[in-house]
Amino acid sequence: MTVKIDHLGVAVKSLAAAKGIYEKLGLAVSAEETVEHERVKLVMVPVGESRIELLEATSDDSTIAKFIAKRGEGLHHVCLRVPNLEAAVEKLKKDGVRLVSEEIKRGAGGHRYIFVHPASAGGVLLELVEGH
Repeated sequence: MTVKIDHLGVAVKSLAAAKGIYEKLGLAVSAEETVEHERVKLVMVPVGESRIELLEATSDDSTIAKFIAKRGEGLHHVCLRVPNLEAAVEKLKKDGVRLVSEEIKRGAGGHRYIFVHPASAGGVLLELVEGH
């Protein structure tokens, strides 16, 4: 199974303020996208073969708002791209890995994803997405 880093998710208070540094470095910043069920809006910044995802809460009760209230702005998650999400999830469950939710969801760009709980990933929130 070929696994690659898809993106690093960064929680920010303001997309407008946070994306400025990347634009100043000459990087292309995507148009804003909203993921209603996660209560976030985001932009993607391609960097080499990976991306940086900037996440701003759209509601005070969103995961990102709670993260910022507790820890401040910063790295929220690491996302790995796997070729077969269902197979990866089944293997992890079989091996006793704790998932945040066992439901595979759809997120930004229509990508299917699931989160591995930090307790099973060395204290890091790990997102898995399906891709090539």
